[in-house]
Amino acid sequence: MISVGSTLPEVTFGLLKDGKTTNPHTNDIFGGKKVVVFAVPGAFTPTCSAAHLPGYVALADKIKAKGVDDIVCISVNDAFVMDAWKQASNADEITMLADGNAYFTKTIGMDMNTGDFGGARSVRYSMLVEDGEVTQLFVEDPGRFEVSDAESMLKVL
Repeated sequence: MISVGSTLPEVTFGLLKDGKTTNPHTNDIFGGKKVVVFAVPGAFTPTCSAAHLPGYVALADKIKAKGVDDIVCISVNDAFVMDAWKQASNADEITMLADGNAYFTKTIGMDMNTGDFGGARSVRYSMLVEDGEVTQLFVEDPGRFEVSDAESMLKVL
C-alpha cells in the first residue's frame, strides 16, 4: 500500500476535456505541482455525492489559497461518468480523473472488491502529493467518512 514518502506510479488516466477523451499520465497531472487528491468508491454514490465531493467543491478556493495547484478526484469509473458527475455537482474547480480499469487504484494498494455492487472499487482516501511524492495520506476505515474530507485536508495544508 502506498504511504507517505512514496512516489506515485506512472499510469494513464481518463479525462474528458472540451468534450474529448484524453489520457493524461501521472507526471502530466502531478509533476512539479502540489496536488490534493481524494478518491471515492464511486461517482454518484450516496456519501460521495452528498458529502465527499461537495466538501471539496465548497472549500476549493481555500485549499488553492494554500498553494495547491489542483484538486483531483479519482474513481474507478469511466471519463464520461466522471464528467457527468462533475457537471451535476457544479465541480468546475475539481479535476475528475477516471481510473476505469482500477489500474492506479490497484497499483497503490487502495482497491477493494465490492462484489455485485460494482466489483473493483477504490477505498475512500485523500492525500497531498508534491511533485509526484505523497506527503500526507488519510485512509478511511471501511464504511467511514472521517479523515479524507476537505476540512481535514485543509487543516494540514
